This record gives sequence, C-alpha cells and structure tokens, in this order.
Amino acid sequence: MDENSKVVRLRQPEEIDDPLTAILRAGARRLLEQAIEAEVESFLAAMKDVTLPDGRERVVRHGHGPERIIQTGIGPVPVRRAKVRDRGGAEAGERVRFTSAILPRWARRTKSLDALLPVLYLRGVSTGDFQEALSALLGKDAPNLSPSVIGRLKEEWAADYARWQRRDLSARRYVYVWADGVYLQARMEPVAECMLVIIGATPEGRKELVGFQVGVRESAQSWRELLVDIQARGLTIAPELAVADGALGFWKALEEIFFTTRQQRCWVHKTANVLNKVTKAVQPAMKQDLREIWMAPDRAAAETAMATFVKKYALKYAKAVECLGKDRAALLAFYDFPAEHWDHIRTSNPIESVFATVRHRAVRTKGALSQDTAKLMVFKLVTAAAKTWRRLQGENLLPKVIQGVTFRNGIEVTDAASQNAA
Repeated sequence: MDENSKVVRLRQPEEIDDPLTAILRAGARRLLEQAIEAEVESFLAAMKDVTLPDGRERVVRHGHGPERIIQTGIGPVPVRRAKVRDRGGAEAGERVRFTSAILPRWARRTKSLDALLPVLYLRGVSTGDFQEALSALLGKDAPNLSPSVIGRLKEEWAADYARWQRRDLSARRYVYVWADGVYLQARMEPVAECMLVIIGATPEGRKELVGFQVGVRESAQSWRELLVDIQARGLTIAPELAVADGALGFWKALEEIFFTTRQQRCWVHKTANVLNKVTKAVQPAMKQDLREIWMAPDRAAAETAMATFVKKYALKYAKAVECLGKDRAALLAFYDFPAEHWDHIRTSNPIESVFATVRHRAVRTKGALSQDTAKLMVFKLVTAAAKTWRRLQGENLLPKVIQGVTFRNGIEVTDAASQNAA
C-alpha cells in the first residue's frame, strides 16, 4: 500500500491482530534480503577475474526475479530472488549460473516446515484437522501446505523404510545395544502388534537405530528373526552388552545369535515389576529402597543394599522379593563396565522415551489405520528422535571395552590395582 495513501485497511473478523508477528516477519524479510544480497556479492567477487575479450566483467547483476511467498515458522514471508547475467555465455559455450544456497530456485517453504509436517501428523494431528492446525500456526494465507501432503509423505516414508531395511551393516559395530517393544492396537487389526526396536551405541559414542520390525508379541521367534536379519546384513561382531527388560523372548534369541553378549536388565522395568507386587501405600518407600541398590557406588554396596531389602520385605512381600532376586546377576552387570556409562546402560529408557510419543499418537488417532501405517509411524518417530539422542559420556572408554579391558566397579583394573586387590 502507498505510504501516502489515506485509505485505512480494516481488520477482517477472522484475522488476528498480532503486531509482534508482523514485526518478526518484516525483520525476517529484511534479514533474508540482506543475506541473499551478500551471497550475490560474494559470487560476483569470485567471478571478477572472468572477463570478456574487451576487458569488461563477464558476470554482472541482472535485477531480481518475481516476488514469491516462502512459508516459514512465523508465517508467510515475501522475498525476491537476486539474478545475475553471464554476458559471454553464448560465445564461451557454457553459461555461468548463480544458484542461491539460501533461497533455492523452487523453494516454497523452509526445511523446518518440512520437518514440522510429519511431526504434526505423528504427534496426533489427523489429516482432517491438518489445515486448521497449519492455519493456526502460519496464518490463514498459508499456501503450499495441505492435508494431501501427508499422503505423499507416507509414500516417502515407505520408501525410506524399505531402503533402511536393506542397508549394509558390514562396516558397523555396536558396543552396547538396547532392545524393547511397544504394543499398538490398529483399528483394522484384530490384535495389538508389537514393534520390536534395537538401538546401538557405536565405538564413537553415538546412538543409532539398528533394527526395527513388527513382531508377534515379544516372542523368541520374532526377536530371532530380527537378530538374524541384522546379522545377515553384515553385523557379525556381537555387542559387548545388551540392555532390555525381563522379556524372555529377547534373551533367548540373543543367546542363540549373539551368545557372547552380556546381559543387563533394565532397572526401570524391574522397579515397576517389583512395585506391582505390593500395595500402593508401600510403593514409595520400596521404590526408594530399590533406588539405593542400583545407585550404590560399587557392587559390594549394592549387594548389601539388596540383602537389606530382602530382610526388610521378605516376610510380608515375598513375591516382590522373589521378583527382584531372580535377575540378580543381570541387574548388577553394569558394575563391570565404565562408571561413565552407567547412566546409559542401567535402563532401556532411550527406547522408552520414543515409545511414549508413539503411544500418544495411537491414543489421539484411536489407533493407526493399519499395521503398515503403525509401522511407518514408529519408524519415522524413532529416526526423528535419533537426531537428538545424547552421546554416551566417557566415549573415550568405549575402545577399551571393545578391547576387553577389565573394569571393576566402573574403574579400569590396572596391574597396580590387581596387585593391591591381591
């Protein structure tokens, strides 16, 4: 609108008067224009020595392209693409072209919005509510975004999943692995399907999604199929330690496929299982007593705390004590690994935190439409979450774990330490 015009535009009923957002968009437009101009200037400076036969610069500015709307996290931002001209391209045979890294030629929305679309869908926004959600986030004038995008996204997810399932693992090695399953009831399926997930820690301390597939409950056969598939694609070196809950199916399959891998039971699951054996009135005190065990500074202190637990609760809560004692060795395996890794390997929470989001999505949509949709949903959630997984503390100790260095109570055993112990 002309600055000298006296016509005042009235706000429409459906519009939201948000001066702050307007200021942010105006600022974003200026910053984007400045960044593009700087990019063009840098390109022209690099091409300054390329000249025509008469000495003139061959590559020069050539105005701007038509204005277009870019959808961003703060709504639509109008921008114009700077253009350059190669005045000697026809004679040289190859024309010099400028392509903005900031604003690609056909870009219509930011990459953060491309990431937002699957997040909205996977976090519980159904396709019917998609446009309303986007309008609330980006304003009523939000082109280039529609519910139909989700259909195309799911096709891309299926292709991504197929490629991921075929990837070569021969160059990979995992020091630790975490395994767990989640049950989702699909509307079109008679029984709940179990999604089996394995996450691994690389020698560099990064966590990666290693295996994922739909299984028949957490049966030994389902876990065996997943582990055999991983092994067949090249993962032949057994992990040093596996962390999971007390599901017998996984441990049975692990002993068959990677029989040298040590076992660590998840303390979060074990705590929940033990507390389920007692009344709610007793649970707070018992939970604290269990914490005293797995937070003990060394194995001896943990054994003492466990003995105290048995003495305290055996008479009235025998089932709880029995539940704790049956996995005694596997619960304390972490003491034979670096203390810096204990926070990571005492629990299978790296998977549990992802499953919490998956369950939220299943509740909001009353279950996925089909087994395949549920599978893709979990796969994309896990791969998205993988980008934010924190690295293992003390990653410099992982090579020593691989080499078989002995750790006692989280501390490396040296020759001097062995002599003192003797």
